[in-house]
Amino acid sequence: MELFVTFVSEQWILVSVLVVLIYAYAWTEKQKGGTTISHHQLTRLVNSDSAVVVDVRDAAEYKAGHIVDALNIPHASLSSRSKELDTHKGKTIVLVDKMGQHAGAAGRQLKALDFDIVRLEGGMTDWQSNNLPVVK
Repeated sequence: MELFVTFVSEQWILVSVLVVLIYAYAWTEKQKGGTTISHHQLTRLVNSDSAVVVDVRDAAEYKAGHIVDALNIPHASLSSRSKELDTHKGKTIVLVDKMGQHAGAAGRQLKALDFDIVRLEGGMTDWQSNNLPVVK
């Protein structure tokens, strides 16, 4: 531990650059998966019929409770089932998962196919904690 503290104090410029680069990399990767929107923004988009909700959780989690009219395309099968979304190309695709762990990767896949992607901030966990309606 003492050696680590000595290194950091002597090489503080290098350590600072490393921290900035790690932060920049993480921020860039997060942005590639689409920006996040709140549950209020999601409700507004869906009510105006300008968005489609795509739930990327597995089928069992989806059946346990999902947002009304959400399409279920599990993240594991997204690459083979992405053609199902072609009819929604003009709309914003809102990706929903449990807590945000898979929506970023799914967003990167769909952005590469020229879809307009956003992610629900906090996923279904946040949606349900705000007592918003789910369909079973």
